[in-house]
Amino acid sequence: MTCSVAEADLPLELTPAQAVRAAYPDELATAELALAQRLPVLVECDKELVPYFYAELRARLKKRSLACAYLDGRPAPGAPEGVAMGVMATMIGQLRDAVRGPVGERVVVLPHLDLLTTGSGGLTAEAREVIPLLYENPQILWLGFKDPSFAVPKVIANLFARHVHILGVGRERLAHLVTQRESRKLSRATSFDPYVLYKYVSGLNAVRLRRLLSALDGEDYPEDAKGALGQLRGATLTADLELPDVDLTDDIGGYARVKERLRREILDVLTHKSTLDDPEAIRRVEALVPRGMIFWGPPGTGKTLFAKAMATALGAAVIIVSGPELKSRWVGESEENIRQVFLRARQSAPSIIVFDELDSFAAARGTFTGSGVEHSMVNQLLTEMDGFRKEELVFVVGTTNFVESLDHALLRPGRFEFHLHVPFPDADDRRAILGVHDQKLGLSMSPRALEWAVRRTGDLVEGTESRYSGDHLQALCRQIARTRLRTGASGPVEPDDVEAAMTAYLERPELTTAEEHVVATHEAGHAICAILCEHAPPIDRISIRGDVGGSLGFVQYADRAHRYVVTRAQLLDSICVLFGGREAEGLLLDDLSIGSAHDLERATDIARSLVEELGMGGHGVSVQRYAARAPGHERQLADPTLLAVDEAIRSVLESQRERASRLLREHRGELEALRDLLLERKVIDSAGLDGVLPKRPSRAPTAGASHG
Repeated sequence: MTCSVAEADLPLELTPAQAVRAAYPDELATAELALAQRLPVLVECDKELVPYFYAELRARLKKRSLACAYLDGRPAPGAPEGVAMGVMATMIGQLRDAVRGPVGERVVVLPHLDLLTTGSGGLTAEAREVIPLLYENPQILWLGFKDPSFAVPKVIANLFARHVHILGVGRERLAHLVTQRESRKLSRATSFDPYVLYKYVSGLNAVRLRRLLSALDGEDYPEDAKGALGQLRGATLTADLELPDVDLTDDIGGYARVKERLRREILDVLTHKSTLDDPEAIRRVEALVPRGMIFWGPPGTGKTLFAKAMATALGAAVIIVSGPELKSRWVGESEENIRQVFLRARQSAPSIIVFDELDSFAAARGTFTGSGVEHSMVNQLLTEMDGFRKEELVFVVGTTNFVESLDHALLRPGRFEFHLHVPFPDADDRRAILGVHDQKLGLSMSPRALEWAVRRTGDLVEGTESRYSGDHLQALCRQIARTRLRTGASGPVEPDDVEAAMTAYLERPELTTAEEHVVATHEAGHAICAILCEHAPPIDRISIRGDVGGSLGFVQYADRAHRYVVTRAQLLDSICVLFGGREAEGLLLDDLSIGSAHDLERATDIARSLVEELGMGGHGVSVQRYAARAPGHERQLADPTLLAVDEAIRSVLESQRERASRLLREHRGELEALRDLLLERKVIDSAGLDGVLPKRPSRAPTAGASHG
């Protein structure tokens, strides 16, 4: 069994009535049988489908000797002319006459039930009049129609024993809705594959689908059907959806592992599905694709951009909605907003719904501080996701900075089961991201400028407490481009241009000469100790310009060669380096500044962790404290033990302070030379340290910094 249908087996012509009959046999049968059993029926479908669906249903009911009264607000033929009334008033009058007049064996049809009863913020005046009429005469057999865009009050929906929902066309019916002429515009062979077409039209009702297909133009049997499919795609988009053009490889730099996972878990599976020609095999593959996804990570790292790249690869539209924008003070309106988002996405499939800031309404239960509407919004979201047809290409992506705060009901398999972490970019990612923006903005960065930008963005964003994200890197490149445009500069971008763009508008502290002398001494002390401690990371940059995180100066280190295993020797070296600034001040200035306060705090925290938590401060005391804090063995320590713990911490701190002091005394010449070089240059990178400090073994450079 294959999906393809021979062109000769397709119809030559199709009227709208024939299309409705071919597209919805099950829905028509359900409505017919329920009405024959005297059960009221509510049909939910697009407005343009109502007259055609009703006409086919009426013909079937006529064979069962059931007449219909169609109350659409038009005056009856031959009715006397009187005072002109609006359509709504006329429909209510017709409804009143139908309820209070002779009933007989007939079906009363309300083609615009939604217009009679729908309003925002509560029941409309018309609804207050219509509701009693609908319940007044229980002998009447009702057939109501509502558009999916509208919601009717539950008191009215409950009147109908059978609900028939029609959204789009089932994939198995699509082959009955394409004529031979149209198939020639959509395929280069004399056979037609409805599975290829379906993903572009799954949300269209049969009447609209026929209208669009009959308008197709272009050559017959094209080598590539993108032209005809593009015509259909453009006609299916609503105003708030977009067709993005973001290439996963060319437009997003770096993030190799993130891209690989997205390809392997989603894109490759769907690509494999498109190569299949067995309906059963296709259904099995479709069941494997997760429809709900969580893209999580810090702000500005490109979570929405990855969703757009995924949409581009699938030829899907994207609708981006903000969690806070969905909330409403009116009861039920927040849930209705979610329902409308899903309706528009399904009508424009293939599509991806991106819920930005998903945690704003989908936080874990018990943590809400709002009105409680969040619970209903989460339930509505899950209801809509559970209502997807397997063959529909509609995906839901929730982005969040706080994945741990999301409701666990969302994260279980079958819902948002695919989680994609988009972290801050590492050095390789930053290099690739800068390369993308360099090419797009025509900056022509020199290799030295690119590497300088990669190293300079490895720490916190200057003047903030945030690391560099993709958005920060784009802003940096745009700043370089604006500066070059303003100054008329030409030629490649050099490191000085990068530095100027990063620091041009920073509000730095204006240090006096004496203050610069203190800061330079302090940072030189950190640097000398770092270079002489075997387990400290290598130095990447030293600055006394006050341009990072509010610090007057800082020493930036390259990343450690071993990132995941931390030893006692590394921690002790860290304490020694932290004491370096304070001890350098005492040695060269014979005085101390308050700039060492943060260093002392961090050194104490490390020493306390060594003794109390890690059992590395010494023997006996540390082990006792470690055991005392083991799970299930918490107990209050005796005063002598607490004194011993404090003494062990003091011993660790004092030994490393003395070590730092000794190293600086032994290398006073290098300390003074580095201080003087800092006063002259203000900023020194690793290359500028040659000849001033002893060489360190080379290690893998990237992120990490220490301020002081």
